[in-house]
Amino acid sequence: MSDSSFVAYDSSKQLLKLSGAWSFENYSAIDKSLHQVASQQPIQFLDFAELERLDLNTASLLAELISPTQLKKLLESAQQLQPTHRDIFHQLLRAYDIQAQSAPQATRPWYSFIADLGAWVSKLGYQFIVLMNFIGRVLLTMLQVLPQPQRWRITSWFFHMQQAGLAAIPIIALMGFLVGAVVAFLGATVLRDFGATIYTVDLVAFGFMRELGVLLAAILLAGRTASSFTAQIGAMKVNEELDAMQVEQLDSVELLVIPRILALLIMLPLLSFISTLAGLIGGAVVAIASLDISPTQYLTILNEVPIRHFWVGLSKAPFFAVIIAVIGCLEGFKVTNSARSIGEHTTSSVVQALFAVILLDAIAALFFMEMQW
Repeated sequence: MSDSSFVAYDSSKQLLKLSGAWSFENYSAIDKSLHQVASQQPIQFLDFAELERLDLNTASLLAELISPTQLKKLLESAQQLQPTHRDIFHQLLRAYDIQAQSAPQATRPWYSFIADLGAWVSKLGYQFIVLMNFIGRVLLTMLQVLPQPQRWRITSWFFHMQQAGLAAIPIIALMGFLVGAVVAFLGATVLRDFGATIYTVDLVAFGFMRELGVLLAAILLAGRTASSFTAQIGAMKVNEELDAMQVEQLDSVELLVIPRILALLIMLPLLSFISTLAGLIGGAVVAIASLDISPTQYLTILNEVPIRHFWVGLSKAPFFAVIIAVIGCLEGFKVTNSARSIGEHTTSSVVQALFAVILLDAIAALFFMEMQW
């Protein structure tokens, strides 16, 4: 047993006893006593029965002796620690935690990007598995619901058709018209040098029928509707409405996801048609105003474009609709109980939906090219 006026160490029990007034005026004496005890480590227990006073300065000496992490563990089993003294130690440990979080990180080796790449690939693979699992659950639910008309959510279905489709017609028509005009301007600028400005009509027609019409509509819905689905379902989760549905034994996929998917399945082809039509009108305005092409000539050239190109473009709309709705709803279910989480997952749904739409469009373009359609 070693003794001082402030510290006593029992080596048989590995017990450190604190006594007296641990205040700033005794800082040097306490520091000296602790250094004498330091050689008699380890310390497995603390006894505060005889401790009269304590402040942050002297408490930090004990934390430096046995480390903040070890001190936190010993305080849980400390003997006769007064509440005021415990609060001082907790305040000190919080200060150490803040200091550790704000401390600059050590320089990482140059090859650490390999670990970051592996973590990113692993996260991406996990998200893909979750997405496929959710798509499978949605398909199984649809197979159960569609043969039973009494389970159809007609009111919800028409509501989402209006919100996701009809309300988006003005902006989609305007965007299609402007993009069609821009494509016509660009085509005329390039083809004028070859004396082939007449082919600007074919450029606009082929571009909007096969690609731009459906792609513009899908991109706008990916930003407008996917984010809306995520925010709506996320808000329901924050408000514990999804928990209430679970208590009532109601299927959230049947009630929330299926009506949204069916709404987009109907409205995205319609919006794609409107976008294509608006793009052709935009191209017509430029052709008539700047290229000396008469409306009759424009329509004549347009009639010569095979209609199969329009059906090829429109065939992609259902796939875009499903992936946009599924991603938007899935990110909504991932929301945790905070407003910040809603914002994060809303942003994530827009990014994922845009990426998925462009990826599917690229795959479809390669497929149709190989099939010579």
